[in-house]
Amino acid sequence: MAEVTKWYVVHTYSGYENKVMDNIVKVVNNRGMQDQIQDVRVPTETVTEVKEDGESKEVVRKLFPGYVLVKVAVVEDGEDYKMTDDAWIVIRNTRGVTGFVGPESKPVPLSASEVKALGVDQRTVEVNIKAGDFVKITDGPMKDYSGTVESISTETSSAKITLSMFGRDTSVEVPLNQIEVALD
Repeated sequence: MAEVTKWYVVHTYSGYENKVMDNIVKVVNNRGMQDQIQDVRVPTETVTEVKEDGESKEVVRKLFPGYVLVKVAVVEDGEDYKMTDDAWIVIRNTRGVTGFVGPESKPVPLSASEVKALGVDQRTVEVNIKAGDFVKITDGPMKDYSGTVESISTETSSAKITLSMFGRDTSVEVPLNQIEVALD
């Protein structure tokens, strides 16, 4: 169906977030709508609580009580995108859903910066280099420079590389998709 997907925020009764998520997933699987509703999540965080007696335990908390995030395939609507009527009906008619976040409960997708800040659409990068490897930069302002990898950060998808510039060693941070192992 559609290649473009957007994340939407669905408002639920407080305490029903997991039940709503499970119900949406069940309906999507039963109706074969995996191409339209691709992911459903309740954003959580794991925190360590320390009790008065000094005992600590890890607890999973909902980041946004009363809200569920849904990744939906969208179709072009003029200059904008909108979810299909079928996807809207399935989500809106799920028990526990009170509506979408947006004006007059009209679904408004999250922006790319909001999705990134929430960390819901993480992409994994396969790294075939390690610290100490000699690499060549293939793109960006440091293109065609070569250097040694100091460290790799999977959180920022970048590598810290030591380059020799103007007779001095300089440390630069380069996205992983802009470097490759040098054959020299």
